[in-house]
Amino acid sequence: MVTELMVPRLIERKRDGGVLTAAEWEALIRGYVDGIVPDYQMAALAMAVIFRGLEDAELVALTRAMLHSGARFELGDLDRPRVDKHSIGGVGDKTSLLLAPMLACLDVAVPMISGRGLGHTGGTLDKLEAIPGFRTGLSLAEARRQLERIGVVMVGQTPELVPADRKLYALRDVTGTVESIPLISASIMSKKLAESLTGLVLDIKTGSGAFITDPAQSLILAQTMIQLGEASGCRTIGLLTAMDRPLGVACGNALEVAEAIRGLRGSGPADLMEVTFALGAEMLIAGGVTADRSEARRRVEQVVSSGAALERFRGMVEAQGGDPRVVDDSGRLPRAPVRREVTAGRAGTVSRVEPRPIGQAIVALGGGRMRTEDSVDPAVGFEIRVRPGQRVSAADLVAVVHARSEADADRAEASLAAAIQVGDGSQPLPLISHRVTAAGAESLG
Repeated sequence: MVTELMVPRLIERKRDGGVLTAAEWEALIRGYVDGIVPDYQMAALAMAVIFRGLEDAELVALTRAMLHSGARFELGDLDRPRVDKHSIGGVGDKTSLLLAPMLACLDVAVPMISGRGLGHTGGTLDKLEAIPGFRTGLSLAEARRQLERIGVVMVGQTPELVPADRKLYALRDVTGTVESIPLISASIMSKKLAESLTGLVLDIKTGSGAFITDPAQSLILAQTMIQLGEASGCRTIGLLTAMDRPLGVACGNALEVAEAIRGLRGSGPADLMEVTFALGAEMLIAGGVTADRSEARRRVEQVVSSGAALERFRGMVEAQGGDPRVVDDSGRLPRAPVRREVTAGRAGTVSRVEPRPIGQAIVALGGGRMRTEDSVDPAVGFEIRVRPGQRVSAADLVAVVHARSEADADRAEASLAAAIQVGDGSQPLPLISHRVTAAGAESLG
């Protein structure tokens, strides 16, 4: 058990490059959950980790302390593989909304426990809650019943499930302590290991708009989380995907829900569907359904073309209290009153479409959080209509702003002018560059 006098000494030790024991991490996390360790001390410790990192044994200890800070989602008695997917976070990344119902159509249980927006990136829960009435705050018992009935549930962390991460996740979002391989790894893996999974697929974003911008560091992040998953008996696979431009066209909660529904109809943007199908195939492999990647890809594509995935999504929305009519009528989703088209302003080749300032502009519009207690406006955001390497004329449409007021639209348009650059072409990152398993990394790009 920690005391008020102990915690500053532990912070100082980590600040100075020292190592905390497993017992000390356990005591710190328990004290934080119980309210003995205040936010300001945990924020200081997180900042020390940002600069000093964690030893391997510390990372395991922190992950286990967070995992054991509350209840687990016990699903081991289900008669199907239990598979989830997690993205490290990106702008325009709505693949979870497509993947969960897709995999549920393939005799796989998908207990997807997701998070909210973090920093400049969007969150799956915020997207789902753009659907009128949709409940993400199910109890574990409710989630279990839904999973047994329709094979898929998409929820947030319940108060009893990994409460340490629930608190720390929100704290990191507002204290500049997001971009840390150890903290990202412990956060994600503590939640995922609490789901009693058979398999887990990680979408490791890399590039200028990702939390980890260097592809080499992104590989280390993937390997770190895979090691944690495999050590706990969960088959874990990672794909490194590009986040040097937004994924898809829609950026903003309600806009992304509408685009995800179009994707489930088979008419989503090509880059979004490519990443979705690749992740879906790996989820089948991680779950032990098939070892053949081509066969796995064929299966996930078929549930979209048949309409089965769209209907499963409709069923999930209805089961969780949402308005299922949004599947057929996107006009039932929240809409911002101001819609402004933005043109290129000059002819040339689009050289950059920077996700980070786009994500930050969405937050400034009200579509994300600057403080943990902030509410989110689901209607605001952007449609990004161009990609790096695309030729444009001065009058060509490059983006559409969705804002609450004309003044907000003015500021958002100024942000887009900095984010979307027309000039000499640059080489974007491969959409999917590596497949990472416990055996090593395979280059795909």
